[in-house]
Amino acid sequence: MTQQVTTAAKKPRRGGEILADGLIANGATTLFGVPGESFLALLDAIHNRKEALRFISCRQEGGAAYMADAYAKLTGRPGVCVVTRGPGACNASIGVHTAFQDSTPMIVLIGQVARGHREREAFQEVEFRHMFAPFAKWVAEVDCAERIPEHLSHAFHLAQSGRPGPVVLALPEDVLTELAQVEDLPPARKVVAAAGPADVDAVQAALARAERPLCILGGPGWSNAAKEAFEEFAERSGLPVVTSLRCQDYFDNANPAYAGDLGIAANPEVVSLVREADMLLVIGARLGDMTTQGYTAPKPPRSAQVLAHVYPDGGELGRVYYPDIPVVADSSAFAQALAERRLPDSAARSAWTAQARASYEALLPPREQPGALDMGVLMTALQERLDEDAIITNGAGNYSAWIHKHRQFRRYRTQLAPTSGAMGYGVPAAVAAKLAAPERQVICFAGDGCFQMNGQELGTIMQNRLDPLIIVVNNGTLGTIRMHQEREYPEHVYATDLVNPDFAVLARAYGFHSEVLERTEDIPGALDRALRSEGPALIECRIEAESISPRTTLSTIRANALRRKAENVAL
Repeated sequence: MTQQVTTAAKKPRRGGEILADGLIANGATTLFGVPGESFLALLDAIHNRKEALRFISCRQEGGAAYMADAYAKLTGRPGVCVVTRGPGACNASIGVHTAFQDSTPMIVLIGQVARGHREREAFQEVEFRHMFAPFAKWVAEVDCAERIPEHLSHAFHLAQSGRPGPVVLALPEDVLTELAQVEDLPPARKVVAAAGPADVDAVQAALARAERPLCILGGPGWSNAAKEAFEEFAERSGLPVVTSLRCQDYFDNANPAYAGDLGIAANPEVVSLVREADMLLVIGARLGDMTTQGYTAPKPPRSAQVLAHVYPDGGELGRVYYPDIPVVADSSAFAQALAERRLPDSAARSAWTAQARASYEALLPPREQPGALDMGVLMTALQERLDEDAIITNGAGNYSAWIHKHRQFRRYRTQLAPTSGAMGYGVPAAVAAKLAAPERQVICFAGDGCFQMNGQELGTIMQNRLDPLIIVVNNGTLGTIRMHQEREYPEHVYATDLVNPDFAVLARAYGFHSEVLERTEDIPGALDRALRSEGPALIECRIEAESISPRTTLSTIRANALRRKAENVAL
């Protein structure tokens, strides 16, 4: 049937209008960015389409790109980031890299210098094809307004295909003001690879033969339906399941089959599961550096275990690990197809799973921490107070270990954190989460160093009348780097101490309910007041640097490092 062309599509429109209409056609409702003179024509077009398209004016382009990434993760649709040329694009690049490593579909629109000024090193001119090539799926510059629908359609298709990721379109400012008479294209159609019956048969047979199988879940392409189907299958079949870095919400942590996460500094018991397994079923995870604990569990290029690797992009299969059973398939499609099968009962497999679950449960209760404020008690109090669908956001730093080790995630897409290990993600992600799901609780964790990467986005929260709870964990140091210093260069602490502002006073300046938390006994009251407050809230948790992680202290790390140093000297 011939596609109907709307009257609006037949009229000459400026490039900015064509772009705005194309974004709306592709289901975009929210754009994140910092206004720039290079895309004023697009802003004007959005102004005239405010009922369908909103522009969230952020405080820095890095925060805007993080918001687009988090929004895409939560909604399942490509996030859209709009920034100006040169400095704006450079600031946004951290979020583009995060989207690339996290396999998040993202459309990055960059205003560019006018076409007649190109190749002259004009004001803020950058060659974006070179700049973004290593960490974007496609980088292009639109050379005329007539081609905007073509390029935008390709961008939306490519961002969601295979292994999802960011696509960058540069738009010269005169292209956005140029008149063109062009048809709008229909929305991009997401195409996913479904596993063939033979692939599912092969995985089912390998699982049936295994006495110590282990499932590793992560990566792109999951859905709530797939999560629930696989939970039922794993519990019924007696299959232990672990999740890759910051994908803990892909499987109900209270399910008897859940055995923990393979994240940064994973619990030794979880790493042992990988090494002792006789078969690994990996669905969606790339088996990257963090998930494999520095490519040691398993060891490349071929694991000691039978490896069934399911991934939506064939280019990733065999990239690091040789797969005995390679399957090119969308994670959700494969998980749901496998969940329809049955495995024969196995006493050995059931015992293996029960042992794995027992190890996980034994490590759930937090250890008592040094100092007046115990973060473990805070996590327990939060677990008791938060809804199951509460969204937890965080960036990078040792403080995040409290979440990973002691928060039990029950629902899909309740964890928003960067697998790229980028600092400053938590606050922008909280903005995106509240915009996408305003009815849900949103709790952002940020270390004192992490918060100061994008803390200015408190202004975006205030301007848009959002109400997340921000928990700033202030230990006066860049904890992760301090920990590594103590381990590698004991007693040579340098450049990692922080002199911080009063975060509670800063938050009050933005209109937040805020308070400082310094004692364990004050935790219940502080949390209750913050969660009941009208509007946004911030709690500054002042803890000792000695309490560097849930499982150890700085003194212990330093003592072990000095002992190893003395032993090496003796040798």
